[in-house]
Amino acid sequence: MNKLEDFNGILSNDASLNPDFYNWNRVKLRYCDGGSFSGDAKFDNGTSVLYFRGQKIWEAIILDLLPKGLGNADKALLSGCSAGGLSSFLQCENFYRALPTNTSVKCLSDAGFFLDERDITLNYTMRTFFENLVSLQGIEKNLDKNCTSFLDNPKLCMFPQYFLNYMATPFFILNTAYDVYQFHHALVPPSADMNGDWKRCKLSIASCTPQQLDILQGFRGDMLAALSSFLKDSTSGGMFINSCFAHCQSETQETWFALGSPSIQDKTIAGAVGDWYFSRNISKLIDCAYPCDASCHNIIAQVS
Repeated sequence: MNKLEDFNGILSNDASLNPDFYNWNRVKLRYCDGGSFSGDAKFDNGTSVLYFRGQKIWEAIILDLLPKGLGNADKALLSGCSAGGLSSFLQCENFYRALPTNTSVKCLSDAGFFLDERDITLNYTMRTFFENLVSLQGIEKNLDKNCTSFLDNPKLCMFPQYFLNYMATPFFILNTAYDVYQFHHALVPPSADMNGDWKRCKLSIASCTPQQLDILQGFRGDMLAALSSFLKDSTSGGMFINSCFAHCQSETQETWFALGSPSIQDKTIAGAVGDWYFSRNISKLIDCAYPCDASCHNIIAQVS
């Protein structure tokens, strides 16, 4: 872990770069457990012993922060990106319960809406990964109880799409409809592209064939379908689903709030999140499908 960390985007203390949250107290939780702060298990195969204590790490951090000022907060926002975005989903209700009842508590997930999606060979690569993760780290007992009691396969409650409707704390979902991590590791994982037919498409969207673009548009459609009830029924929720090929946008200044940063209906990500948090306006924005958005030029699509 780096000894120093840049606080950009939603974490910036510059009013010109982060107009709604620049003067907040900010704490960054270092991610180290591999299970989005939700595991609690000991693995022992007779040779090696591994401890997965993400849930206890989360609880210890919150208990440490409460007497340092968090317990006196008027407003609190839990946010995270990627695995941290999934953590925001998984820990949001716990965060709410840990704070005083008069605190305005809300949560934001950036690139954490991982889909239970078949890959191009029709295998559930991401589902298998999540199921194995839940089993290894003993996560099931820490998942949403309404969800785990409802689904025949309770391990699927690691996917936000299955427990989102049970969440009561106000929530904002920031995601691209073409999430690059999911594109590269869930929709077209290396195991599903042994011949490298998607290599050029992964390197540059302009190199995708019409058939490959159709598959990507299908992924977007599935994401919007998974979000449809949240879009329609949530009165306290917000969303910004754009059509850039990206992964994580809230902690990078160029995508959060800057000249030419991604926007939908002339609203930046920072503006949309601020409108939602401070109840200035209904903030549920969905972009038109690729390639219509001309505001994605700050995005670098490639991820490892």
